[in-house]
Amino acid sequence: MIAATEERLAAAVRDSRAMVLGYLASRSGGDLSAAEDALSEAVLAAMQQWSVKGIPQKPEAWLLQVARRRMLDDQRKHHVRERFAEPLRQAIELASATADSEENFPDERLKLLFVCAHPAIDEAARTPLMLQVVLGLESQDIASAFLVAPAAMAQRLVRAKAKIHAARIPFQVPAAEEWPERLAFVLDAIYAAFNSGWETIRQDETSRDDLAKEAIYLARALVAMVPNEPEILGLLSLMLHVHARQHARLSESGRFIPLTEQDAQRWSPSLIAEAESLLRRASIFARAGRFQIEAAIQSVHAQRASSGIINWPVIEGFYQVLRTYTTAIGARIGHALAIAQVRGAAVAMAELDAIPESQVQCHQPYWVARGHLLRELGDAAKSREAYQRAIGLTEDPSVRDFLIETMKLQGQ
Repeated sequence: MIAATEERLAAAVRDSRAMVLGYLASRSGGDLSAAEDALSEAVLAAMQQWSVKGIPQKPEAWLLQVARRRMLDDQRKHHVRERFAEPLRQAIELASATADSEENFPDERLKLLFVCAHPAIDEAARTPLMLQVVLGLESQDIASAFLVAPAAMAQRLVRAKAKIHAARIPFQVPAAEEWPERLAFVLDAIYAAFNSGWETIRQDETSRDDLAKEAIYLARALVAMVPNEPEILGLLSLMLHVHARQHARLSESGRFIPLTEQDAQRWSPSLIAEAESLLRRASIFARAGRFQIEAAIQSVHAQRASSGIINWPVIEGFYQVLRTYTTAIGARIGHALAIAQVRGAAVAMAELDAIPESQVQCHQPYWVARGHLLRELGDAAKSREAYQRAIGLTEDPSVRDFLIETMKLQGQ
């Protein structure tokens, strides 16, 4: 009972955090650091008080009130000019009015994403900043995902927040001419958040599952805002295709099942149908892009549910096209695995060998693919070494157990 209550509290805070942060920062001169500090205190107070008094009807308005008081106290304490006091007062009045009505709390997260993608901010900081500020990832997790030292990533994020405040970047969706550059970073952040939530597949990892769902929600919101942008449609299609398989990734005993071995009848027909519809809508515009092509690859996999086969030549062809749009290591690894199915493991191994070792030292999927191909080539010793490297880089227990079992089977 206690654990369930704590989970409901954590979920209420998690669901409200980004909306409140975006709302508060957009009405306080863009001072993200101050807004985050104030919200952290509000979250701590919420965890203490809500466990006793219950979760309020409008958690967002409650958090905003507490955070606003903290920001005003800091202004007075440090003799900061009161130029933001009036906007904050107006914000709390609006929040109170919202709490007394049936309206939804204003969701400023999309605006906040575009603020974090502003050209004034260092390109290397844009996607990490979105992951931290809007989607709530910890800086050490972001550093790990980008293969950067935690201290360096923390400094990068601090500088980016300071830039937003100093440059007085407006909290608004950019004009049409500003979309191409900013949108690419926004889509990258949403997809990175989805992958972060998807990589941990244990059924008790509700916060990670919520992160994947949050990414899907944001993509849906972008589609509603700009229904005629094919790459947004492609991203949502891609994520829905992947999410359709969530119940097929583990056996009843909790054993991890790779995509090619999953029972396709356990995939969600409704999510697949929606993903296919989005991909068809995107194709009308005849402006191909990375996410549309990745969605097309997943679409070919999805066809196994009706045909019973995987059309590897088509997948390999899509990967060839994909690599003209992105240099991502994941695309190169996926291409190599598709080549193995079409042209053999030796050709695929040459593709993997062409990737600089400095880029893959800590890249778990690379070592899994390498172990698999070396096993196909009959080099058991080197295959085992690659699997051991992959196991050491694997955080999810189910995937780790699967890799250990695979390595043991090849030694028999």
